[in-house]
Amino acid sequence: MDYSLETMSASHRQPVIDIFNHFIRHLPAAFLTEPVDYSFFDHLLKISRGYPAVVVKDAAQQVVGFAFLRPHYSEASFRRTAEITYFILPDHTRQGLGSAILELFMEQAGPMGIDSFLVAISSKNEASLRFHLKNGFRKAGRFAKIGRKFGEDFDVVWLQKHLDRPG
Repeated sequence: MDYSLETMSASHRQPVIDIFNHFIRHLPAAFLTEPVDYSFFDHLLKISRGYPAVVVKDAAQQVVGFAFLRPHYSEASFRRTAEITYFILPDHTRQGLGSAILELFMEQAGPMGIDSFLVAISSKNEASLRFHLKNGFRKAGRFAKIGRKFGEDFDVVWLQKHLDRPG
């Protein structure tokens, strides 16, 4: 694999937001409909603070994706649950990057006491749905026609992966 994962930091502001805006403008994976400015990166760092967050770099050291975990809810009773968000540019998918990110996050989340992972996916994002189901996520719920993007209604599909850990 000619890719590497690196901890996300302020130095990744521009490429992360450029990637996010690509998804906002062109693909159903991002729920937002209007591009964000570079200050939105601070929001991403804030919601993922204390959780694993990475960028994906190609062989030329260009950022081609990013991913992070974040709390599902801030209440202590939900500390075992995290939501996964990731965006990898289409030219770099199907290279094992999503699987590598999932593996890394699950390893890093274990010592944090996290054993339940959630992901919310647009029903129009069939590739992401297939990927997650192939990687052990199960359907946990579906909200019908709650979003609209590119002139089309979409459902939000929630998937969950629970890791059975001793203790």
